[in-house]
Amino acid sequence: MIKNIFLFLIIIFCFRVNSQFKPDSYSLVELNNLSKTTNDETPASNSINDISSQGQTIWIGTSRGVSKTNDNGNSWINYYGSNSFGTESIASLHYDVFNNIVWTTTAHSVKRDGQNLPEGSGIRFSTNSGDDWILVPQPIDDEGDSILTYGINQIRALPVTVAIQNISYDIVTTKNYVWITSFAGGLRRCNIDSLILNPNRKWDRILLPSDKLNSISPNDTLDFTLLPVAGKFGKEGNLNHRLFSIVATNDSTVYVGTANGINKTTQALLPADQISWTKFNHQNQLEGISGNFIVALDYNRNSNTIWAASWKAEDQNEDYAVSSSTDGGSTWNVSLLNEKAHNFGLFGQKVIAATDNGAFRSAENGNAWILPGLIKDNSTNLPLRTSIFYSALFTQNSEYIWLGTTDGLVRVSGINDYWNDDWKIFFASQQLNSKTETYAYPNPFSPKSEAVKIKYNTSGETASVTIRIFDFGMNYIRTIIQNGQRGNNIHQINSANSDDINGVIDFWDGRDQNGNVVPNGVYFYRIDINSSDPVFGKIMVLQ
Repeated sequence: MIKNIFLFLIIIFCFRVNSQFKPDSYSLVELNNLSKTTNDETPASNSINDISSQGQTIWIGTSRGVSKTNDNGNSWINYYGSNSFGTESIASLHYDVFNNIVWTTTAHSVKRDGQNLPEGSGIRFSTNSGDDWILVPQPIDDEGDSILTYGINQIRALPVTVAIQNISYDIVTTKNYVWITSFAGGLRRCNIDSLILNPNRKWDRILLPSDKLNSISPNDTLDFTLLPVAGKFGKEGNLNHRLFSIVATNDSTVYVGTANGINKTTQALLPADQISWTKFNHQNQLEGISGNFIVALDYNRNSNTIWAASWKAEDQNEDYAVSSSTDGGSTWNVSLLNEKAHNFGLFGQKVIAATDNGAFRSAENGNAWILPGLIKDNSTNLPLRTSIFYSALFTQNSEYIWLGTTDGLVRVSGINDYWNDDWKIFFASQQLNSKTETYAYPNPFSPKSEAVKIKYNTSGETASVTIRIFDFGMNYIRTIIQNGQRGNNIHQINSANSDDINGVIDFWDGRDQNGNVVPNGVYFYRIDINSSDPVFGKIMVLQ
């Protein structure tokens, strides 16, 4: 099961990294030309991992770097391809209200022994709203860092000396410190002022209880090994040292989510070797969390509620659900049973849980939940074709709600306590350079998890469009649209390039005319626009 948890996290990360609108969008030459940020009409990516706000500025962390808007999405500044971010994906994003700093953790995928593995590429932060960024290397240990002092104890600790598997899934700040939670690197903390002066300085490595312990104190006599990754250094399988999420409720109180539960301290201001911890999990409380695998944590200051995306880990009695506590973790309420939540959006008594099956919304602090109906952009009539939501945010005045998905960024009015139909969808796509150009993305695609978008050009005019799918032998498979009206704001979108105003999108779900999912292979599509010569493109189905 431990191995399965690791592989599942690899799949999640690689899916987010590869959920880009076009894998080969930028050549090396183009990247060299993108030394600065770009001003565009959409974010650079359709895979939105995290969302944060800085006053009226909305920041999003995506599979193609960071993007921000200062005008509710009318225009975007994209940092992908810049000297600061290059081609990195964003694992987590956080705005530090104490110090007015934007923090991100970044990562990419590398191939080792035939496997795609995540590799942490450090922390990037800005003290001037994104004008400049400071790069902090991924925190690692020296070879000799095999002993960790904790109170009266000398704990054997496996040095984490490489960045592979050492990916920081979450980041948070208290007044004086920045904290990261890493799969292989564990819990790390660094003084913010010191980090600004010296980005290469070493981070404190902070000890949490082992799987068998429900708490630790510096005065305890401890006998376990800090072993966050597999190896022969020790015998323990310390899932509680494999970290994924973190939230701070004040300068002293921090909650940390692991693969073995939620750890709490009220002593976050103390030196690292003096901090005591209490662990909450499914097994050690009568009214406990649903599952021990904690992929997200958040805190609602208005209702004093801790929110946890609690997934099933090792115990067959655990469940996927949302767990919440209003008494500091002493007891937990479980809701949205069997739902895999990824993140939360909070405002007053309102909460949104971003899950694999939609964005669940509650106006009653989680006592009742509702899903939106069909999400369709009002201006283009383009529907959202995914149910997987990664992130959610209420703006400060609750004017808007922002939702991050695997296939686009969504904005909707947030004033009411129910979902309304005021939808705006931001789709990223590449520019079409001619009237006869077309492409499909993502390509290849899997019908099990997504629909492929087919982009083409109607020159901004309303046109009669027919799109048919054929297999590799040019045998007819399906008609996607027959003499449908397209263009002139019907399925017409703007791209990340402001010069591309005529792009039109339609979808194929990978099914044939009888509703069956097609086999893996290469397929062709034909687009007939009015009486013009047909346009052809290629799609690869790979499940």
